[in-house]
Amino acid sequence: MKVAILMGSKSDYEVVKKCEDLLKNFGVEVTTRVMSAHRTPDIAAEFVKGAKENGYDVIIGAAGKAAHLPGVIASFTTLPVIGLPIKSSTMDGLDSLLSIVQMPSGIPVATVAINGAENAGLLALEMMSLKYKNLGDALENYREEMRKKVIADDASLGGC
Repeated sequence: MKVAILMGSKSDYEVVKKCEDLLKNFGVEVTTRVMSAHRTPDIAAEFVKGAKENGYDVIIGAAGKAAHLPGVIASFTTLPVIGLPIKSSTMDGLDSLLSIVQMPSGIPVATVAINGAENAGLLALEMMSLKYKNLGDALENYREEMRKKVIADDASLGGC
């Protein structure tokens, strides 16, 4: 079970760390790297082209502003790619979201909410659970714990 998280800038790490931590808590091996679609496209392409052979199951691409990294990643692999738009000073991240979600037909990138790091990790886990049954069981337990927390929060406010 192995996920690569590629981010366009080290400044994205504050958001990306939430995804990285979640995946590690589920026992997934995580590689986190800085690779720019614009400043180091050759390095990104080389990494992604070898990702399948190097045992990666899913790649998460985190990027802000023009946010081309997830699309560039997807163009070099048939592994599932999840785009994580990072909130930038420009348009509060809407530019990033639209850059990632508007992929041309034939090169899909699954996309989560702006700064939706936890959901990027959970989506990667759901994808991998098709191959690794233990992840599916762990995700069901995770959701049950969320359910219990909501019930406890409700009860603490006098709900039933």
